[in-house]
Amino acid sequence: MSTHPRQPPSGPPYGPHPGASGPLPGPANPSWMGQVAPQHYLAAPDHRGRPVSSVLPPPDQEAARNPGRLNGGLVGLTVAGGILAFLSLFLVVPFLLANTGTAGFVGGFVASLIPLSLVLLAVAIIDKWEPEPKRLLLFAFTWGAAVSIAVTLLVQPLFVLTFQFSDEPDLRTYMATVQAPIVEEFAKSLGLLVLLLLARKHFDGPVDGVVFAFTIAGGFAFTENILYFGRAIAEAPGPGGDFAQVFFLRGVMSPFAHAIFTGTTGLIMGFAARRWHTGVSILAFFVGLLPAMFLHNRWNSMGNGFLVDYIVVQVPIFCLAVAGIVVLRVAEKRLTRQRLLEYSAAGWFTPAEVELLGTIGGRRTVLNWAAGYGKKQQMKDFLRAATVLANIRQRILSGRDVQLHQAEERKQLQRVLALRAAIVA
Repeated sequence: MSTHPRQPPSGPPYGPHPGASGPLPGPANPSWMGQVAPQHYLAAPDHRGRPVSSVLPPPDQEAARNPGRLNGGLVGLTVAGGILAFLSLFLVVPFLLANTGTAGFVGGFVASLIPLSLVLLAVAIIDKWEPEPKRLLLFAFTWGAAVSIAVTLLVQPLFVLTFQFSDEPDLRTYMATVQAPIVEEFAKSLGLLVLLLLARKHFDGPVDGVVFAFTIAGGFAFTENILYFGRAIAEAPGPGGDFAQVFFLRGVMSPFAHAIFTGTTGLIMGFAARRWHTGVSILAFFVGLLPAMFLHNRWNSMGNGFLVDYIVVQVPIFCLAVAGIVVLRVAEKRLTRQRLLEYSAAGWFTPAEVELLGTIGGRRTVLNWAAGYGKKQQMKDFLRAATVLANIRQRILSGRDVQLHQAEERKQLQRVLALRAAIVA
């Protein structure tokens, strides 16, 4: 396929191209993200116009016996998540109504949509290069908004019983600076562990970890904001007052607080996901909780010097988080481009196509070109298929479950060729 913006494509959709027999272009490890051990490196299957069936190994028998391992268990995860969320509502909703009243609950719900929209907008921007399945994002949100809240409500009394305080202010300080960071971060991050273990096909890097963590945290903050906003509305003697102050503190100054806390756990678990090892994933879960709990504790510990701490500590942390996400996005694009270059060396793409598929500017160019021929949606599907293919190759190079991933690779290469043929038709 040619994706040149000025000319319609011509010729066979996947014929040989100059330089296809040369060495692998570029380094196998383009960045610190996605490093590959030399003993695990496998060249992409050689194509150069030959039928897929003669290039790729036949489907692995284990893959045929265990199709659920290839689809990541999405159906079971979706059903189980829906049931858990539904059951959690029987605990969460009565708790909210008891603390806010009906009017406060409705007002808090509406007001909470504003900071939630900011978090979900950030998720959409971060997730733009390789969008996660919507059902997994829905699972992550409902886990944060319902399941993690329910877990917090169930576990929280244990902390009160374990440590008895005769002084009410001391109890409140303890609950805010010790109980909340430990219980809330554990409850939220438990959803990340579920996703990593049961949907690891879609959770295979630090960017995915941040996306899922932000979504879970956004859901948690949404429900928590209903409580705080609703209580302020219910207890206010008149319009405005306490609600305006609470909304400014939580909705304007700190809509990303929970996202940054849990995002550190998602980041660490995302790096562990590159290892494709269950034990490493579980270890990363516990290790990732430590910075999340620490950041949560520091936030809740801000007292009389709140404004100074906010400017001196919290704003730089937010800026560092933004910079880190930008670096991750750049590294993700470089990794995608490198893996596609390896398929290019094997004859599946031309080097020029990789430049168009592996950069933001190139993707914008081919989408505009395809729109002129009424095939913008087909081009979007092709871009996503190429990105998925690059990630499958990265999983092959992890050295674990190689045959299962090669079965995925076989299907995805066939899909890439079919989508290319649809564009050039």
